[in-house]
Amino acid sequence: MSAYDRAAQFSSFNALEGYEDMVGEEAREVGQMETLTESEMEVLNQKINLIADVLEDGHYPVLKFTYFLNDSMKQGGSYVTMTERVRKIDVVGRKIQLFRTVGASKSYMELEMDKIKDISGDLVDFIE
Repeated sequence: MSAYDRAAQFSSFNALEGYEDMVGEEAREVGQMETLTESEMEVLNQKINLIADVLEDGHYPVLKFTYFLNDSMKQGGSYVTMTERVRKIDVVGRKIQLFRTVGASKSYMELEMDKIKDISGDLVDFIE
Protein backbone atom coordinates (compact mmCIF):
# COMPACT_ATOMS: atom_id res chain seq x y z
CA MET A 1 0.00 0.00 0.00
CA SER A 2 1.35 3.39 -0.93
CA ALA A 3 1.94 6.10 1.67
CA TYR A 4 -0.86 8.18 0.09
CA ASP A 5 -3.39 5.32 0.35
CA ARG A 6 -2.31 4.61 3.92
CA ALA A 7 -2.80 8.28 4.90
CA ALA A 8 -6.16 8.41 3.12
CA GLN A 9 -7.67 5.70 5.29
CA PHE A 10 -7.08 7.84 8.38
CA SER A 11 -7.87 11.25 6.93
CA SER A 12 -11.63 10.98 7.42
CA PHE A 13 -11.23 10.29 11.14
CA ASN A 14 -12.01 13.36 13.25
CA ALA A 15 -11.69 12.74 16.97
CA LEU A 16 -13.18 16.14 17.81
CA GLU A 17 -16.21 16.05 15.51
CA GLY A 18 -18.88 18.40 16.87
CA TYR A 19 -16.50 19.98 19.39
CA GLU A 20 -16.42 23.34 17.59
CA ASP A 21 -20.24 23.42 17.47
CA MET A 22 -20.41 22.61 21.18
CA VAL A 23 -17.90 25.35 22.06
CA GLY A 24 -19.77 27.83 19.85
CA GLU A 25 -23.08 27.00 21.54
CA GLU A 26 -21.53 27.35 24.99
CA ALA A 27 -20.07 30.75 24.08
CA ARG A 28 -23.36 32.05 22.66
CA GLU A 29 -24.89 34.54 25.07
CA VAL A 30 -28.56 34.77 25.92
CA GLY A 31 -30.35 37.48 27.87
CA GLN A 32 -32.74 37.35 30.77
CA MET A 33 -36.30 38.64 30.82
CA GLU A 34 -36.52 42.09 32.38
CA THR A 35 -39.01 42.75 35.15
CA LEU A 36 -41.35 45.62 34.32
CA THR A 37 -41.89 48.41 36.83
CA GLU A 38 -45.33 49.01 38.29
CA SER A 39 -45.90 52.03 36.02
CA GLU A 40 -44.77 50.11 32.92
CA MET A 41 -47.20 47.29 33.76
CA GLU A 42 -50.00 49.80 34.24
CA VAL A 43 -49.35 51.37 30.81
CA LEU A 44 -49.19 47.92 29.20
CA ASN A 45 -52.50 46.93 30.84
CA GLN A 46 -54.14 50.14 29.59
CA LYS A 47 -52.97 49.33 26.06
CA ILE A 48 -54.28 45.76 26.29
CA ASN A 49 -57.66 47.03 27.58
CA LEU A 50 -57.89 49.47 24.67
CA ILE A 51 -57.06 46.70 22.21
CA ALA A 52 -59.78 44.52 23.78
CA ASP A 53 -62.33 47.33 23.38
CA VAL A 54 -61.42 47.79 19.71
CA LEU A 55 -61.66 44.02 19.10
CA GLU A 56 -65.17 44.00 20.59
CA ASP A 57 -66.14 46.61 17.98
CA GLY A 58 -65.00 44.24 15.22
CA HIS A 59 -61.70 45.93 14.35
CA TYR A 60 -58.43 44.00 14.23
CA PRO A 61 -55.57 46.47 14.73
CA VAL A 62 -52.04 46.00 13.40
CA LEU A 63 -49.58 46.57 16.24
CA LYS A 64 -45.90 46.14 16.99
CA PHE A 65 -45.10 43.81 19.90
CA THR A 66 -41.77 43.59 21.73
CA TYR A 67 -41.71 40.35 23.69
CA PHE A 68 -39.31 37.86 25.27
CA LEU A 69 -38.66 34.71 23.27
CA ASN A 70 -37.20 31.79 25.21
CA ASP A 71 -34.08 30.18 23.78
CA SER A 72 -34.55 26.57 22.71
CA MET A 73 -31.06 25.47 23.82
CA LYS A 74 -30.29 27.48 26.96
CA GLN A 75 -32.02 29.07 29.88
CA GLY A 76 -32.84 32.66 28.95
CA GLY A 77 -33.61 34.15 25.57
CA SER A 78 -33.88 37.48 23.80
CA TYR A 79 -36.32 40.25 23.03
CA VAL A 80 -37.80 40.27 19.54
CA THR A 81 -40.14 42.71 17.83
CA MET A 82 -42.84 41.79 15.36
CA THR A 83 -45.71 43.62 13.70
CA GLU A 84 -48.93 41.63 13.29
CA ARG A 85 -52.71 41.97 13.26
CA VAL A 86 -54.38 41.10 16.58
CA ARG A 87 -57.04 38.38 16.35
CA LYS A 88 -58.26 38.15 19.95
CA ILE A 89 -57.28 38.52 23.58
CA ASP A 90 -57.63 35.66 26.05
CA VAL A 91 -57.90 37.41 29.41
CA VAL A 92 -58.19 34.19 31.42
CA GLY A 93 -55.23 32.49 29.73
CA ARG A 94 -53.36 35.84 29.59
CA LYS A 95 -52.52 35.51 25.90
CA ILE A 96 -52.84 37.71 22.83
CA GLN A 97 -53.64 35.78 19.67
CA LEU A 98 -52.30 37.10 16.37
CA PHE A 99 -53.42 36.31 12.82
CA ARG A 100 -49.95 34.94 11.97
CA THR A 101 -50.17 31.21 11.36
CA VAL A 102 -47.55 28.85 12.73
CA GLY A 103 -46.47 25.65 10.99
CA ALA A 104 -48.48 23.30 8.82
CA SER A 105 -51.31 23.14 11.37
CA LYS A 106 -52.20 26.77 10.58
CA SER A 107 -52.67 27.51 14.29
CA TYR A 108 -52.60 31.15 15.28
CA MET A 109 -49.58 32.59 17.05
CA GLU A 110 -50.07 33.44 20.71
CA LEU A 111 -48.03 35.78 22.87
CA GLU A 112 -48.06 35.38 26.62
CA MET A 113 -48.97 38.71 28.20
CA ASP A 114 -46.35 38.22 30.92
CA LYS A 115 -43.57 38.16 28.29
CA ILE A 116 -44.65 41.32 26.46
CA LYS A 117 -42.41 44.29 27.14
CA ASP A 118 -44.09 46.88 24.89
CA ILE A 119 -46.93 47.36 22.44
CA SER A 120 -46.85 50.21 19.96
CA GLY A 121 -48.84 51.40 16.98
CA ASP A 122 -51.27 54.13 15.94
CA LEU A 123 -53.96 52.78 18.25
CA VAL A 124 -51.95 52.82 21.48
CA ASP A 125 -49.05 55.26 21.05
CA PHE A 126 -50.83 58.07 22.92
CA ILE A 127 -50.90 56.04 26.16
CA GLU A 128 -47.87 56.69 28.38
